[in-house]
Amino acid sequence: MSSTADATNKIAAAIDAWTSGPVAKTLAKFPEQRKEFVTASSKKVERLYGPDAAIVDQYESKLGLPGQYPFTRGVQPTMYRGRYWTMRQYAGFATAEESNRRYRYLLEQGTTGLSVAFDLPTQIGYDSDDAMAAGEVGKVGVAIDSLADMETLLQGIPLDKISTSMTINATAALLLAMYLGVGEKQGVPADKLNGTIQNDILKEYIARGTYRFPPTPSLRLISDIFAYCTENVPNWNTISISGYHIREAGSTAAQEIGFTLADAICYVDAAIKAGLKVDDFAPRLAFFFAAHSDLFEEVAKFRAARRLYARIMKERFGAANPKSLMLRFHTQTGGVTLTAQQPENNIVRVTIQALAAVLGGTQSLHTNSKDEALALPTEEAVTVALRTQQIIAHESGVANTVDPLAGSFFVEKLTDELEAEAEALIQEIDNRGGVVAAIEQGFIQRQIEQSAYRFGQSIDDGDRVIVGVNKFASGEQPDIDLFEVPESTTQRQIEELQRVRQSRNAGQVEAALAAVTAAARGDANLMPPIIDAVREYATVGEICTALTGVFGEYAESHS
Repeated sequence: MSSTADATNKIAAAIDAWTSGPVAKTLAKFPEQRKEFVTASSKKVERLYGPDAAIVDQYESKLGLPGQYPFTRGVQPTMYRGRYWTMRQYAGFATAEESNRRYRYLLEQGTTGLSVAFDLPTQIGYDSDDAMAAGEVGKVGVAIDSLADMETLLQGIPLDKISTSMTINATAALLLAMYLGVGEKQGVPADKLNGTIQNDILKEYIARGTYRFPPTPSLRLISDIFAYCTENVPNWNTISISGYHIREAGSTAAQEIGFTLADAICYVDAAIKAGLKVDDFAPRLAFFFAAHSDLFEEVAKFRAARRLYARIMKERFGAANPKSLMLRFHTQTGGVTLTAQQPENNIVRVTIQALAAVLGGTQSLHTNSKDEALALPTEEAVTVALRTQQIIAHESGVANTVDPLAGSFFVEKLTDELEAEAEALIQEIDNRGGVVAAIEQGFIQRQIEQSAYRFGQSIDDGDRVIVGVNKFASGEQPDIDLFEVPESTTQRQIEELQRVRQSRNAGQVEAALAAVTAAARGDANLMPPIIDAVREYATVGEICTALTGVFGEYAESHS
């Protein structure tokens, strides 16, 4: 037996003696507050954790060093000692002009990257004057109908100096084309542009619903983006594979890892089948996770996800480039954890969640604002949310060392447990024929629904305390100023759209849209004709109509 195992056994024996002695006497007088302690994902938490000999004996394979396989401890050797995470504030509302003002304000306040929210019509591929867009123009994000709107949205923002993240999925190819178009007009070459498109359609079928095309053509669009950007936009993250919305829908931490990495496997498979080499496109894959309030579980989740992804890419896909093995991720604090009651409490929740993301090694972070359970955030609220990140970076000291919670008996045990549970979920999905088949069978959706139900039941039963909601409630209505999208938004957006249609060359637009249709019928890369159509000021709705004429539209099965 090794000296490490010897020492571990001695400590385990001491803990047993402590449990049967001092702990038993204390419990006789002062029972613990609950019969069972659990994480936010209902994983049992022991009273005390001791050392595991495997941490030392298997250090190289389980932890390694920062910036090295298996990347458990971080994707960069010096992490935040070299540079802080990118501080983003997700924003977008009403018209491009109004959102541009908010972006300029955020940049003045110290954000280091833009994060664009689009309204629902833009996300699904309808123009602002379409009947399907009624009541939704500019409500949950900015309305973008054509390249003209994107030009206004990014006016005065130097695209060669700013990293931009765009939360867009079904219409990702179109919005990326528009971003490239603005870069052209600014004189910024495509190879100097830096940013991310979410481009993760699978999670839309699973948890969110802003899909337009069926899975097969959607995967083709994604593979075409991978191929085009590999050749032409090498610094662009071509996908942000999103566990965030899976978690927001009610999944556990392990399900967030497992289902997200299962989606990643599907995308990598699709790209390889399309003829791409894994080490050509995999270095630009990125991820997007939620950070909830159970601090230690969240830190362990990020570490487990990195380790499992590295192993999948190396062993399953034979990736050799270290950058292909790195799980780089953006984090957003948990929107579903925000409460309309006592909204000031949300500042504390967001602080804990942001701290978890940083301790877990995030590359980019958005902090939610205190009023987002009630409305889009005000400038005052969004500034406090940004200041939360800045205080963590500059005042807390947590960024001074890499992976500061490594070696915590509790965190390492949770990391192992979450990795094992997520891996088992991926195996189950493989057994069902892959993620698309598992979605069609309703397996993933049911798993999330059941977890969400159990979590909600624990709140209703009082087993889980939500401060200000089911305990310490005041009964008072919050008295805070809320942001409102101007009533005139729809009319102003439609007038701008009509102006664009009248000023463009109709014949050239028609020819460009015909080229999109022809490419969709064949097997050529769709990005070049989409970019050409965008340059002619074809609209989001027009380009999507050209594509749906070939691809059809996806309808969720309710069987």
